[in-house]
Formats: sequence, structure tokens, C-alpha cells
Amino acid sequence: MSTEEAHEPLSARASASVALLARSRRPTADEVAAVPWLNRLEGDARQRATDDLRVVGVASGETICRIGREPTFWFGVIDGLLKMSNDTARGASMTFTGVPPGGWFGEGTLLKHEPYRYNIQALRRSLVAGISVQTFDWLLSHSIGFNRFVMLQLNERLGQFIAAREIDRLTQPDQRVARSLASLFHPALYPGVGSLLRITQQELGYLVGLSRQRVNVALSTLADEGLIRIEYGGVRVLNLAALRSYGV
Repeated sequence: MSTEEAHEPLSARASASVALLARSRRPTADEVAAVPWLNRLEGDARQRATDDLRVVGVASGETICRIGREPTFWFGVIDGLLKMSNDTARGASMTFTGVPPGGWFGEGTLLKHEPYRYNIQALRRSLVAGISVQTFDWLLSHSIGFNRFVMLQLNERLGQFIAAREIDRLTQPDQRVARSLASLFHPALYPGVGSLLRITQQELGYLVGLSRQRVNVALSTLADEGLIRIEYGGVRVLNLAALRSYGV
């Protein structure tokens, strides 16, 4: 926990979650359909999860989870783009990953019932869904389908962070952009993305740690090689396997 967080009153640490809950609403049928794990639940488990589900719009730059705060909800992205980051000892921000549509995050923190060790912030206006920690715990105790989903999430997340460490060691910008872009098209972690990711060059630059101009050069290179196609407001992947192994 940072010095600032350590001196933050407990009431202030909880205020963000309270504010999000106060602004939240019941999801529409289309929003419920966009929750990837609901179709794994049956009977009472599905009903309880659906009844507890809330959605809320968050503004660009708004923080959903903050280091040192106790988790009260398990969150997922219906639409938009979030980033997971931490602060280094020198005060700089270090981005771990982006969270595009279909991505649910924080299950490890909820399982351990410990404070967040990272920040989750919206890179653009986004629609976020969530269920309470009480419902999360109940589903773990009563639903085999939910347990299987969470186990898959944890396993895939481990692989994702191992890959992220490898990306951090890459010095060639085109490789960094290719591998980072590929990580956002993970079909298990981010099933809502499909083959087209709505992302700007500036947003990708935030996630990769490069300037917008350098990201633009890398994307043009990848497009010339037939791996992606740059479309209005986003990037379409044409060869995901090649992106994942780019530069090898």
C-alpha cells in the first residue's frame, strides 16, 4: 500500500465502491447475455447471480478498484476498456494489462479476501458489471460450473502474466505492440472482443508503454505484413497466432 493509501481513512477507501453502487442499475437483457460465465450456471445459482448483477457507466480516467481498498464486488467489462496498473517505488505508473469487453477480473483478490494490490482505471467511457462479494462466495460454495469458470480464469491469468513479463523484456517496439495486442484478443479471458478490438493508438500506447507515434509505426508494419487491419476506431486481427509469436 502506498503512503497516500495508508493514511486514507477507511470511509474514504470504501467511498468509490459506494458511489459506483449508488449509480448502478439493473442490466438489460443484452447486458445479461454479455456476461460470459452466466451460461455455466443452473437453477438457483443462475437466478441468484442474475438478481445480484448490477451495471454502471464509468467515465474515462475513473478508478474502479484502488490499491489498499477492500473488494466488495467482482467486476467485468460489458463495453469499453480498462487498465490494470500499479505504482512503482519512484511514483511512476506500471501497467500490467488492459481489460477489454468480456473480461472479468479480481477473482484472486476476492478468493483471498485481501485488499487490492493494483488499480483498475477506465481508459475510456466504459460499462462495468459486477456481483457482490457475498454472491461470489455463495456461488463458489454452491455451483460447480462457477468454480470451473473461476479455475479457468486463474489458470489463464497466470499464463497471461507470464507472457506479460516476457513482453516487458522486449526492446523492439514492433514486438511489444504485436505481443501486447495479441494478449487483448484472448478468447478465454476476453470473449467479448471477437476479431475486432475497439482501441485507439493512444490507448494502446498507454498499455504498451510507448508513444502514440511509435505505436502508429508498429501498427502500420503489422498491417503491411498482413497480421492486422486498421479499421475506423479499432484493430482487426487477421492472424492471431503470428501476432503471439511475432519476432521469434
